[in-house]
Amino acid sequence: MTERVDHRVAAPGRSNLDPAVQAGAESFARTWATAVIGSSYVPMTRAEVAEHLQALTEVLVHALHASPFRTAPGYEIGARLVEAHFTGTDTLGRTVQLLGDDLLAELGVPRDELMRSRLAALQGALSAGYARALRERTLAEQEAIRAAVLDARDQAEAALRASEARFRAMFTEAAIGIGIADIEGRILDVNQALQDMLGFSVEEMRQYNIRDLMHPEDGSNVWRLYDQLTAGECDHYRAEKRFRRADGEQVWTHLTLSLVRDDHGEPQYQVAMIEDVTDRHLLQNRLRYQALHDPLTGLPNRALFLERLGRVFNNRHSRRAGLCYLDLDGFKVINDSLGHDIGDRLLVEVGRRLDLSVSGEGKLVARMGGDEFVILVEGSRDTGDIIAVADRVLRELESPIRIGGHELTVSASIGIVERALSGTTAADLMRDADITLYWAKADGKSRWALYDPERNAKEVARFTLSATMPAALERDEFYVDYQPLVRLEDSTVVGVEALVRWQHPEFGRLAPDRFIELAEETGLIVPLGRWVLRKACEQARRWFEAFGDSAPFVSVNLAVRQSRDPELVRDVKRILDECALPPNHLQLELTESAIMGTADEPLEALRALSDMGVRIAIDDFGTGYSNLAYLKHLPVHELKIAGSFMEGLRAADEEDAVDAQIVSTLVQLAHALQLGVTAEGVETPAQAKRLHRIGCDTGQGWFFAKPMKPEDIDELLNRS
Repeated sequence: MTERVDHRVAAPGRSNLDPAVQAGAESFARTWATAVIGSSYVPMTRAEVAEHLQALTEVLVHALHASPFRTAPGYEIGARLVEAHFTGTDTLGRTVQLLGDDLLAELGVPRDELMRSRLAALQGALSAGYARALRERTLAEQEAIRAAVLDARDQAEAALRASEARFRAMFTEAAIGIGIADIEGRILDVNQALQDMLGFSVEEMRQYNIRDLMHPEDGSNVWRLYDQLTAGECDHYRAEKRFRRADGEQVWTHLTLSLVRDDHGEPQYQVAMIEDVTDRHLLQNRLRYQALHDPLTGLPNRALFLERLGRVFNNRHSRRAGLCYLDLDGFKVINDSLGHDIGDRLLVEVGRRLDLSVSGEGKLVARMGGDEFVILVEGSRDTGDIIAVADRVLRELESPIRIGGHELTVSASIGIVERALSGTTAADLMRDADITLYWAKADGKSRWALYDPERNAKEVARFTLSATMPAALERDEFYVDYQPLVRLEDSTVVGVEALVRWQHPEFGRLAPDRFIELAEETGLIVPLGRWVLRKACEQARRWFEAFGDSAPFVSVNLAVRQSRDPELVRDVKRILDECALPPNHLQLELTESAIMGTADEPLEALRALSDMGVRIAIDDFGTGYSNLAYLKHLPVHELKIAGSFMEGLRAADEEDAVDAQIVSTLVQLAHALQLGVTAEGVETPAQAKRLHRIGCDTGQGWFFAKPMKPEDIDELLNRS
């Protein structure tokens, strides 16, 4: 808010004026205010302006009638107008004209020669006072401006001197190197830190151009960005750069280069801020080496190997590559028996031999962890290149390794993968090499194995089956077929063998040979076998209800794990009770190797089942190494002779004498032990006749019937 200054002139006393003159003075003041308002900016309201001018008018009236007459009041009124800020270009002219035209008439004063003369004198004095006051005010303002300018200049010069002092102190005392060059690259000045860093004096540095400081191993982006900066396309950039010192040593630096422009925005100078990061760079290199190399063998580790493998795939010039994935055979035995120190020294020696025999252009030997190593061969021509590397490794490991007074012999299994890089990934290559390594171990160790897509597809399918089997049992994807067991004497169906099948949603119908082994490996064979036993007993009960005592018994295979399950007897009894099936209508089959393997173990379970009335049969008899004398101590009711012995009895015109003699001997042995005999794999009428002649009691095979659904067994029983 503008502060108002009261410049009003007090009248010398209104009581001396005639009332008519007083009224005329007030009227003139209002006319005067109307004339000058708007011609100048005055910090007063309209009423205040009128009051102020009325006071000046009264001064004029008194001056007109004063005796003796003086012009000083007119001079004072002019000064007062300037003091009150009536300084517009038209203000004085309007005032003088208004005084001459209207004042005497408004006051009612006769316009005689005396009054006109006095009025003219007062007009002149007012103008003179106004002009002098305005001039003095202008001079005062100019002086104030000049003083302000001088003060501002002094302050600016002081600030400039302080700024220059601060810059010089910073430039001189800074711990990082600072250099200044013109836009052409000529070095103009460097501070002490940069001199110490590079080992050159200021004079020596001034003889150089920035481009003279290029290093042969500078990244291309360093000088590309520099060209952009000097062209004014960017104002600064940062980079890590090497410099060569005066003594020939190298120094690693963090460089920040900035552009200084002139008032028109044109590039003028370049300022470099250079920090010595040599120690940090060496530390980073040391840490990176430690992060990418095995601390025991010094070989590249998994991280570096995967990084290198990734570069091979990203290199557009790479066409093929190969891997040898290597694992030491029996290393755990050495490590556990001789101690970890011997094991570590063995790994060091193996790593050294691998590095000496394999490393070279385009090859990398890395330790993946434990006793696993991997060899990468870039740019291989074909599988033969990688096989040659694997053979060389196996030969290199043949010679014994002497450590701490021990002469150790070590071998390795190697998985080999070699292929074109298009259409595959680094992860695919690693996965397939790992798979192939375990093939080599499974095939006998101390050898290499080559990746086989077909074998891998089977392994994947096998794994898929193993993973989906538990859920398949819950979803009732399994079912049971039955194959008749026929009495050879009269072709009567006396029993059926329960054979589990899997109706897989992806692979279709699967026979037991596709999944039983997997079930045994995963432990699912116990719940699966229990499920088959229940299904078979439920079906046997239906046949018993339909055919009575002439109903066939069901024969169910027991896996090794099942036979050793402590819950086996209780499970069988519970299922028989729940199905209300007579125990003699159930036969449990165990393989020869499984049942003979219990020779040194308690046979309470088999005896308990036999005492319960359940039949026990030995399946595939003759394929193992049975202790025949021990047979008479086993709770067995039936021998099922393996189908391999039936081959020689199959031909229609002539039988194989050896096979016939073997089968005959087995039959005689079984009968001597009061055991029944079933011949498996009967496929021709000639086989059936010869087996009946030899004395076999029962036959099973495609000659009689293939495995079939329960309803087909119903039809077969009805026909019988």
